[in-house]
Amino acid sequence: MDKIKASKDIDYRRRHFVGTAALTVAAAQLGMIGVVDAQSGKATLPSVKPGSHTSFGPLKQIDAGLLNVGYAEAGPADGPPVLLLRGWPYDIYSFVDVTPLLASAGYRVIVPYLRGYGTTRFLSSETFRNGQPSAVAVDIIALMDALKIDKATLAGVDWGARTANIIAALWPERCKAMVSVSGYLIASQEAGKMPLPPKAELQWWYQFYFATERGRAGYDKYRHDFSKLIWQLASPISDFDDATFDRSAKAFDNPDHGAIVIHNYRWRQALAEGEAKYDELEKRLAQSPVIGVPTITMEGDANGAPHPEPAAYAKMFSGKYSHRTIEGGIGHNLPQEAPQAFAEAVVDVTSES
Repeated sequence: MDKIKASKDIDYRRRHFVGTAALTVAAAQLGMIGVVDAQSGKATLPSVKPGSHTSFGPLKQIDAGLLNVGYAEAGPADGPPVLLLRGWPYDIYSFVDVTPLLASAGYRVIVPYLRGYGTTRFLSSETFRNGQPSAVAVDIIALMDALKIDKATLAGVDWGARTANIIAALWPERCKAMVSVSGYLIASQEAGKMPLPPKAELQWWYQFYFATERGRAGYDKYRHDFSKLIWQLASPISDFDDATFDRSAKAFDNPDHGAIVIHNYRWRQALAEGEAKYDELEKRLAQSPVIGVPTITMEGDANGAPHPEPAAYAKMFSGKYSHRTIEGGIGHNLPQEAPQAFAEAVVDVTSES
């Protein structure tokens, strides 16, 4: 098997090197030209200004597990696959500048809408609208199966980082490497019951709000304004404009969005039941499994969202590991606020695995 894998790797590098000229033409159309180091096979990415891109082009749809998943795709079909995952209250546009960077370097980039977001829909109206973390992770495994992707680099933020963490911990054979903003985010209902110091509890105000019927109704009624407030609090120095927010806010019009979000936060506090079919997965996650795949964790220096300190989670990664703090007033929406740094982390962690 090792010989076969080595042969495939060598064959890919040869094809990738030969195909660099074609990729350069495609990248030039985006105004971006990456350079590939023929010795290491590692791409040197061009610089990109946040907000340079405002569209992914036509989205794709595919049946995967319980869902018909909407996703953006870019880059060569035979390139090393990378899945970019985002969480609440954001969407695939967090990666709108990251995606062409990675595509120009030869990666096959997949950016899916999670359940309850954008054009992703449940295949059955009878399916329980479950937001528990293990269910979202199973969705991504099903998507990889549908796309015939055996193994991919996973890079995520917020719910997306947690999803990447879960897959790396429970299905390491499917995760080549990982980039995780805010580090190790696997938790459990039991952990969610533990009280935190008052300042930490204050940061979770929306979680307590969502625990009430008033909160559920309030989020339905003021979803746009509520989400924009979270953006402002989570990235207090960011100067995103209305157009940037509005592009993402369209993803929250999904008919299942409110149910998924409310269930996610209520489940975390053991105020809502999950589904029995995920019990064994949640039991394993409650043991805080150590992650062994190569990992780079990241944090913005101005992240206003609740997040642990890097020193608190470094021991949870047993494989090749490093942490990067991105300076310059970077908030919670790190890939959209610092796309080059995020894309470089994806390239680095993939080339090292």
